[in-house]
Amino acid sequence: MTDGQARPIRVLQSFPTPRPTTNPYIVMLARSLQSDPGIAMSTFTWKRALLGRYDVFHAHWPEILVSGHSPVKTAARQLFTILLLARLRLTRTPIVRTVHNLELPRDLSRSQTAILRAFDRWTTLRVRLNDTTPIAAGQAYETILHGHYRDWFAPFARRSAQPGALAFFGLIRRYKNVEGLLRAFRGAEGPLRLTVAGKPSSEELADSIRSIAAEDPRVSVAFAFLTDAELVEVATAAELVVLPYSEMHNSGGVLSALSLDRPVLVPATPSNDSLAEEVGPEWVLRYEGQLTAAAIEAAVRSAGQVHDGRPDLSRRGWEQTGALHRGAYRRAVALARGRRSAPEAALEHRSAVREHVTE
Repeated sequence: MTDGQARPIRVLQSFPTPRPTTNPYIVMLARSLQSDPGIAMSTFTWKRALLGRYDVFHAHWPEILVSGHSPVKTAARQLFTILLLARLRLTRTPIVRTVHNLELPRDLSRSQTAILRAFDRWTTLRVRLNDTTPIAAGQAYETILHGHYRDWFAPFARRSAQPGALAFFGLIRRYKNVEGLLRAFRGAEGPLRLTVAGKPSSEELADSIRSIAAEDPRVSVAFAFLTDAELVEVATAAELVVLPYSEMHNSGGVLSALSLDRPVLVPATPSNDSLAEEVGPEWVLRYEGQLTAAAIEAAVRSAGQVHDGRPDLSRRGWEQTGALHRGAYRRAVALARGRRSAPEAALEHRSAVREHVTE
């Protein structure tokens, strides 16, 4: 039966119905999947997960499934996730997992980690968001590049870039290294200004950032969740966006800055090196090791020379995202049921399964 003749494939996502604060990637992905006539997508509830009818379970950040806002809710979610995995195994329902991060969060309990290890072992197919995500030998995968945010940000007013203005925006977590940014910026010379805007993950982190920022009058801090309009205002007012994460693989922040035509300073990693080659090295400025004042000064000089043009995000449109995921879902179902074509089996044997990209 051809794809056009087959009934739509029923896919349960691991995220609930999007809210105003939901990650834009998830919202745009949901829209792309819902617009594809070959996909019948549902958002997550535990009732749907445990009792509903679906052909594929698509997970994004599986650690959310085993985490709650209290010990009781956390324990309950762990039990529900064990039941979900049992149901998926018994019904041979494939798990498709988008690889947003390379490692599990560090603050998980032993039981949470054990459940997520089982979840990973039983994943049928992985979707990677960039060309450099490592996939273990023998694991099936597809590459569907993380889409840009140009259309998402189009309704919001932009500001003109101010010479010497730097910005950090987004949710503030320890691994994003805002404290390191502030310490490095303190040593940078010249008529520079730095804005740090976003919601900290803890009051302890907020206090630490306030204390360091108070030592430099060129730094302004705004601790609040940013609306899309506010994010666009903060990012476009800057001449350079600085995102010095200690761990960076797939970053919506980097793509947000690029979608708003602002150069970004980031650590040198395989994924950032690949992105620089893709969109233009003048847009993705990198530093080795720890962020330093010298690296900031050099990036500011480079950013000041980028006045016209836009980064090349042509590979990251959303037009084919639904169709590419549909292909991944149908392939996962075939793998879970033991149906493979001879060429596909050969590809898996040499650990080079087929790869899709959005051109």
